[in-house]
Amino acid sequence: MTQKVTCLLLAVLFATAALAQGERPNIVLILADDFGVGDIQAHYPDNKIATPYLDRFSDASKRFTNAHSNTACCTPSRYGLLTGRYAWRTRLQEWVLACYEPPLIPKERLTLAGFLQENGYDTACIGKWHLGWNWAGDQPSHMVEERNALKNLNWDFTQPIEDGPITRGFDYYFGTHVPNFPPFTYIENDRVVVQPSEKYEYDPNEGTVMPRGFAGSPIAPGWRFDQILPEITQRSVAYIHETAKRKEPFFLFFSMTSPHEPVVPSEKFKGASGIAPIADFVMETDWSAGQVIEAVDNAGIADNTLIIFTADNGHSHYTGLQELLDAGHKPSGEFRGHKSNVWEGGHRVPFLVRWPGKIAAGSVSHQILSLNDTFATVADLLGKPLPANVAEDSLSFLPQLRGESRAPLRDHVVSQSTSGEFGYQEGPWKIVFLNQPGPLNKIRGQPTTAELYNLDTDVAETTNVAAQHPEIVERLTRNLKHVIARGTSRPGPAQPNDTPIDIERTQTERWGPAL
Repeated sequence: MTQKVTCLLLAVLFATAALAQGERPNIVLILADDFGVGDIQAHYPDNKIATPYLDRFSDASKRFTNAHSNTACCTPSRYGLLTGRYAWRTRLQEWVLACYEPPLIPKERLTLAGFLQENGYDTACIGKWHLGWNWAGDQPSHMVEERNALKNLNWDFTQPIEDGPITRGFDYYFGTHVPNFPPFTYIENDRVVVQPSEKYEYDPNEGTVMPRGFAGSPIAPGWRFDQILPEITQRSVAYIHETAKRKEPFFLFFSMTSPHEPVVPSEKFKGASGIAPIADFVMETDWSAGQVIEAVDNAGIADNTLIIFTADNGHSHYTGLQELLDAGHKPSGEFRGHKSNVWEGGHRVPFLVRWPGKIAAGSVSHQILSLNDTFATVADLLGKPLPANVAEDSLSFLPQLRGESRAPLRDHVVSQSTSGEFGYQEGPWKIVFLNQPGPLNKIRGQPTTAELYNLDTDVAETTNVAAQHPEIVERLTRNLKHVIARGTSRPGPAQPNDTPIDIERTQTERWGPAL
């Protein structure tokens, strides 16, 4: 064997060994809150809100145009992102965790952060949590059917708050549990930073959609809602600069509080859009994400850092949507609906990934992707197989990310509305199971109605073609039931759900019975 051939074989072997060991880049996951698929101006040039930071980031990233959060609201999307499992498999069958309710992620479930922690990463969550804690008080945190009923009970904020982020895979946490839920104060790790010793007084002039229903709830002295986003932005930037100096890689989950309500742009951004406060807040969201991205660049670690920007669901309909539409800005782009809907505008979200030298800048993929897929993709990147009972609804898109494959990474995706309606997309076809009209408490247990849409020819979901294609309705219904019954979207053994699930009737309870 010649020396040249020997060297070539050794090079191949070393390359194969390196691939088998996996790579360990830093990972920054930026999750905007209520940020529509149409809110990045580079993607929709006719829209009216300037987003210069995300425009530049998009140019340097791979963009996925068919990305979906697993539910069109906060808590379930965060659950899916961090666990790789659809949140409707849990007992929470509609809406979000209310204030003071217990953790949605059980202690024994491995999260993306916990997986990275096990693989030598320093892990941090900064910003909104909204996945529950066990609060100290005269009673334990518990699940209740009435939304936010626990606000009227007594809680002890001088004690540690158990079972939060630092027990679910994060080495460090700083933020607000939910910006519009009490207690109105910051939490660091498992402690309240400043005791909420005063009572919140509702002031409609302070911002848009202020938390009126929580008037009288605990608030820290001097608390200012418009300083939450600047504070968590600065903390994220500082974390990147500090951790970049260390030997081990890091994972930062920057869980933004904007442009979710309360809509409170800081002084620098008030009036900046010339449209409405919600547009100003979108601009501040763009700035905030930009500061974190620039921190990676300024720390000199861009080439070894994978950055994802996405959102938990579509743009909100109650924080000034009509003002945006009147100004010619369409937060949902060409899609129907908005936050809370089973329509595309409720759960189709921006999804951008940047990794210089590893991902083709400016490339675009139109393949179906779920936020749940982040977990399996990271595991694939590290060369670590996942057990069957971990990240059950997560499929790796690493080959598509790197441009090594154009094959579909998944053949379907499941979505859900805030009120628990199911949607199922397979190829161009999407079936939705709609609740009957009326308040949720009046229609519980009633049959849902199946509608069918062809997204290739009707991306705005304007024409229900269920009557013309009964065989497709039957097939998609059967396939969705199969995904639900198996407890997993991945090949391998079936896994248990946490509660019975019936797509053909409106759920009878917000918290389903435990199996």
